[in-house]
Amino acid sequence: MIFNRCILLLSIFANVCHNHETPSLLDITIDEIGQLLQTRTTTSEELVDVYLRRISEVDDRLHAINEINPDARAIARELDKERALGKVRGPLHGVPILVKDVIATNDKMNNTAGSVCLLGARSLEEATVITKLRNAGAIILGKANLDEWAGFRSDFNTTSLGWSGYGGQGRGAYRQDQDPGGSSSGSAVAVSIGLAAAALGTETRGSIIIPAEWNNLVGVKPTLGLVSRHMVIAPCPRQDVVGPLARTVTDAAYLLTAIAGKDTYENDNFTLDQPFESPPDYTKALNRDALQGARIGVPWNGILPNLYPAQSPEHLQVILKSFNESLAILEAAGATIAHTSFPSMPATQNGNHTSAHNAYPWDNEVPSAYQYPDALLAINTYLSRLDPTSTPLRHLHDIAACTASNLLEQHPPRDISHWTAALTTPLAPNSSEAWTAYQSVYQACGPNGVFAALERDHLDALVLPSVFSFPLPAYAGSPIVTVPMGAFGDDVGVKWRKEHDPLLRSVMAGPGMTFGLSFLGAKWSEEVLLGLAYAYEQRTGVRGRVRPVVVPGKELGGERRLRVQ
Repeated sequence: MIFNRCILLLSIFANVCHNHETPSLLDITIDEIGQLLQTRTTTSEELVDVYLRRISEVDDRLHAINEINPDARAIARELDKERALGKVRGPLHGVPILVKDVIATNDKMNNTAGSVCLLGARSLEEATVITKLRNAGAIILGKANLDEWAGFRSDFNTTSLGWSGYGGQGRGAYRQDQDPGGSSSGSAVAVSIGLAAAALGTETRGSIIIPAEWNNLVGVKPTLGLVSRHMVIAPCPRQDVVGPLARTVTDAAYLLTAIAGKDTYENDNFTLDQPFESPPDYTKALNRDALQGARIGVPWNGILPNLYPAQSPEHLQVILKSFNESLAILEAAGATIAHTSFPSMPATQNGNHTSAHNAYPWDNEVPSAYQYPDALLAINTYLSRLDPTSTPLRHLHDIAACTASNLLEQHPPRDISHWTAALTTPLAPNSSEAWTAYQSVYQACGPNGVFAALERDHLDALVLPSVFSFPLPAYAGSPIVTVPMGAFGDDVGVKWRKEHDPLLRSVMAGPGMTFGLSFLGAKWSEEVLLGLAYAYEQRTGVRGRVRPVVVPGKELGGERRLRVQ
């Protein structure tokens, strides 16, 4: 008995020492990974192996990963050889990264958008962001699950966030039945519990920001045109962006630096609008004193209680309390907090909006006049770039027919209403009607929205609770950085989406679940926003205070840590 107790004490002591020397993969940063690799404490090959074991431990419960790169270990081995010879490409050298399953990799992995119909359909080209990541030394570990077709298939009332026919129903790790947010759900969930160092997602309207805040992460929705969408399934090219999801602002800045930059006219002409020949190193903007002297506006009429069916009044009260506490933190760090508003939005009176919710520019049929024609062209263009010998799919008609006939796609309960609308629209993407609709929304959200508030009040940035931050920048093409702000305590109830509906059953807010603070800015202001977010993050450390309930046990060195319950 005494011998057994001694062995137990030695084991606990060894685990404590290991924990002191090697950060847990739940929280490890890219800089810490680089240090472990540089000191040969571990190798990229070992890192890949540990991540794969962590995925195998929990993914049958979370469904965050659609595919694993079968060449990941071999790629890691080659990058280890480069490092041993003194060649280090940068901070991402030998670091495993996941990408959303809409980003073509031109390797042995599929690019499915979550649809079983695209299994086996080989791309003839690789996404520009993947080439950039490979050149930076990153290891593409696998493909992350998502809302099928990045949310551009089914009406919101007939499907759930984080579900795809290929990947199944994704779940968050912070409570049982947690809604993971969408559409970059798998990317966020995987990073939140250390199934990879970081990940790429995409956003049309909230698809990076919402999964980031619900999974206790930093997320960056870049300026439209900062990052190429070439060979990314992007159904809404006037809005869609590719951006990072990471555990720290620094890690997000590393990824953004790696993927930003101009592409050719044929690949993505939106990137030619960049005001610089080469994008900045965004990590150089990270300064703990960035809040000193900054003017930050709070557009109170952008806080819309009916915007997203995620929070009840009691949850909203918690978010706003934390938001006001965060404003005090920003002010204490030297920022000036200014009360402002979006000119194109309804005014508020004692915190209540004075006009109906349908007065908002995105809450009517205006955006669909350009989104559906754009989507039809974008999806057909992507299909045309696939190897014709690998798939019979040539047109969105073919995708719709395949989806309707495949049991895994759960049609008709999960409908294809967005595709039906795209296939029947009488408008072309370059029609005057589509252009007028786009300009109407853009002007309301950009020049008469985000940009007007910034310019009128001479502000460096705007700040909002993340759940309210994404609509205007989505249509304005402007950037957002979200960072963890808080979590719901045990004194609040559970907000189910539809508790007794097997398709829509998920917890959208409840004890243990997290929410974020977003910094909004002018186009190309990512340096400013990342600097402000970093300064806030360094003063709060919210992520480290909120723990998931699903935690893989495997760690570097083989030690197993206690699971958080």
